[in-house]
Amino acid sequence: MSWFLGLGITGVVLLALSLVFDGLLDGVLDGALGGGLDGWLSLPVVAGFLSMTGFGGVIAQSAAGVGPVGATVVGALTGAGTAWLTYRFSRALMRDQTAVTPTGDDLIGTSGNVVTAIPADGFGEVLVQLGGQPVKFAARSATPVALGAEVWVEAAQSATSVLVRPADRLGG
Repeated sequence: MSWFLGLGITGVVLLALSLVFDGLLDGVLDGALGGGLDGWLSLPVVAGFLSMTGFGGVIAQSAAGVGPVGATVVGALTGAGTAWLTYRFSRALMRDQTAVTPTGDDLIGTSGNVVTAIPADGFGEVLVQLGGQPVKFAARSATPVALGAEVWVEAAQSATSVLVRPADRLGG
């Protein structure tokens, strides 16, 4: 029983180390055996296998009263099941995609309002909607634009500045 407890505790320690040193050893065994074991030799999967092999063996010996060979079989089966679940869960988390981050190109053609007047030879500020959120940018324009005027974004000059022109409203 002490061998199984040792395996279980080793697995838990390995899992704790994989959480503390997140990704430190990831990729060390990538490509092993032609890439057939990629993901299966990650620290969480190995830790899950070791800990459940050990603890499954302890449970089988103490609760069911099986011998060492039976406990090894039960432990190996529970360890393999846990390793498989850990592998599948980590793959699902790795495939989780978030929304695309807005870029400066997403600003082109959007309207905004001037919050600091834009002189002909300098910068002012505009407030535009980017990804559904109001964002303030430094703005330049070929012509002066007054405070409160509506503008259209023509170009994103940098991550914090845009080139704008006054909005032309027909019939208004």
